[in-house]
Amino acid sequence: MKIAILSSIAWRTPPRKYGPWEQVASYLAEGLVARGIDVTLFATADSITAGTLDASCNTAYAEDPEVDPKVAECLHISNVMEKAAQFDLIHNHFDFLPLTYSKLIKTPVLTTIHGFSSEKIKQVYQKYNAHTHYVSISNADRDASLDYAATVYNGIDSGAFNFVNIPDDYLLFFGRIHPHKGAREAIQIAKESGRRLMIAGLIQDEGYYEREVKPHIDFKTVFYCGNVGPEKRSALLGMAYAMLHPISFDEPFGLSVAESMLCGTPVIAFNRGSMPELIQDGNTGFLVHSVEEAVRAVGRVNSIHRKDCAEWAQSMFSKEKMVDGYLRVYETILGLGANSMG
Repeated sequence: MKIAILSSIAWRTPPRKYGPWEQVASYLAEGLVARGIDVTLFATADSITAGTLDASCNTAYAEDPEVDPKVAECLHISNVMEKAAQFDLIHNHFDFLPLTYSKLIKTPVLTTIHGFSSEKIKQVYQKYNAHTHYVSISNADRDASLDYAATVYNGIDSGAFNFVNIPDDYLLFFGRIHPHKGAREAIQIAKESGRRLMIAGLIQDEGYYEREVKPHIDFKTVFYCGNVGPEKRSALLGMAYAMLHPISFDEPFGLSVAESMLCGTPVIAFNRGSMPELIQDGNTGFLVHSVEEAVRAVGRVNSIHRKDCAEWAQSMFSKEKMVDGYLRVYETILGLGANSMG
């Protein structure tokens, strides 16, 4: 069996720092290769894989200002589609644009929908609903107008994160610096809780950062650690007393939430989107509705057993479980038995 994994080219696969779509595509590609599947990863030329790498662009457009994103995307998508006959299935992790090729090829296309950036793009998914296959990354992110082959939760590499039983006393915000993610609210929660706050993540909205975040960074009570890569992520997550995730949008998944729990760190999140699927309220963290509720939840963190957080995350969000889920979807699409993969 030959599978083409179409990754995003906003960042390298796997990403050096930020890049959730690229990270999931990488974990899946490497997991499939480990199971003996013939995998070709379509990504940037500097990407890393144990499978076959096929690239039409040298560097990611978010990392290289010389790259025109639209040109790079066109060349990237057309590259895999022009080679479609070489594969049994194309697994698309690159949003809706590849769907526009799907009726021009015979190879089945499976798309993991990593959320909807706007209501308008749903028109494309609806147009190709009957012709292709969709997977959601949480039940909360499903759209009633679409059909889904399955929900497969994003998987994380347990080997990349260390369990910490005795943490430090700081709170952590780990995510994009953008109004949707709630860095401002995290600062409020930390200040009202009387705890230090560590902030880590890509500054995606410069204006928001300058107005709402930077004025509070004093490196005494509020710290900005930058856009942290894999080498620092585990320690920062694991040593946190709790992670704050005060989102203001219906988040499709939230890799950092699963990663935090895997390290043993409970998560206090606003109860939106997929959060009830990721967090066991009262057992691996707390689902709240306001800054005030979050402050009260910080006072209850001692009631959470960090081992329970890690065991829950390992049981639900491991990369192995994700690979299993996608293999079942592949088998269904291709009409194969469970022992036919390879």
